[in-house]
Amino acid sequence: MEPLIIVNFGGPRHLNEVYPFLKALLTDRDVIRTGLPKFLHHLLFTFIAKTRSKKVGEDYKLIGGGSPIYYDTENLATQLRSRLKRDVVCFHRYLPKTHGDFLKSIEQFKDKNPIVFPMFPQFTYATTGSIARYFIKNIPAQFTDNLQWIKSYPDHPKFVAAHAATIRDYCETHQIDLKNSVLLFSAHGLPQKYVDEGDVYLNECKQSFNAIKDIFPQCQAYLSFQSKFGKGEWIKPYTNDVCENPPKEWFGKTVLFIPLSFTSDHIETLFEIEQLYLPELKKVGIDARRVPALTLRLDWIQAIEYLIENTEKFSTTEDLVRKGS
Repeated sequence: MEPLIIVNFGGPRHLNEVYPFLKALLTDRDVIRTGLPKFLHHLLFTFIAKTRSKKVGEDYKLIGGGSPIYYDTENLATQLRSRLKRDVVCFHRYLPKTHGDFLKSIEQFKDKNPIVFPMFPQFTYATTGSIARYFIKNIPAQFTDNLQWIKSYPDHPKFVAAHAATIRDYCETHQIDLKNSVLLFSAHGLPQKYVDEGDVYLNECKQSFNAIKDIFPQCQAYLSFQSKFGKGEWIKPYTNDVCENPPKEWFGKTVLFIPLSFTSDHIETLFEIEQLYLPELKKVGIDARRVPALTLRLDWIQAIEYLIENTEKFSTTEDLVRKGS
């Protein structure tokens, strides 16, 4: 049975990791594309990471002093290891301190064909593609050539069903009437120019949105994008704009924030949605709630198992790397 590699974004486990996390993220040229020479890009965004780390650290303090995404991913791997009876390891892209142990852990897989499962339902070169590039740069070619990638699963029935069940369970627990609710699917943003250059992320977000909302024909549903960074146009509509000027149809209803592209709760859901977006709606009298991410739900774990065991066509590492850079 082939081993499994779970790949995720990673997040600072404590405040001392905020700066190295930001540095790793912002100096990644798949995430931020400036056209600058590599050394200048690294120098500029190392400085920006350092200046932003204090402010971002304050945000992390409001959600407990760190992100739960590392621990949730490791706990997910533990459950899959037990259920699937196969080796499972995790790669946390922007937690540099974990990379050494990861590289050692996969040495045992050099003569095997590991399956790589991204915790990103929708593909973009800025997440799954960045991880593929990291592997090419840091792992021997004979190993990366053997990797079997599940590229994405934006409208896979098992993924969609887990999302729908999460929404239903939340409404049942909190006694919310779905017939009098609005579903606001908020996905992580991406610069518009990346989409113009051929990134499929926006289309795959729309696939996820359409598949899930169709299960709830009684609800109005909206798709927006959050976490814009820096100047320039990103894919729209922006979640903050929608919340600052909510449609009149939202008044008198419960607005349910659904984390479309986040399978684990972290700073974007626990701080950005909770502390920035929900208050905007509540201050004008709209009842707004955050539906939790899939995280460790059994139906989500079963969906991952199904995808791992039933995918017929895998992608190669080279398939996922942005060309010409």
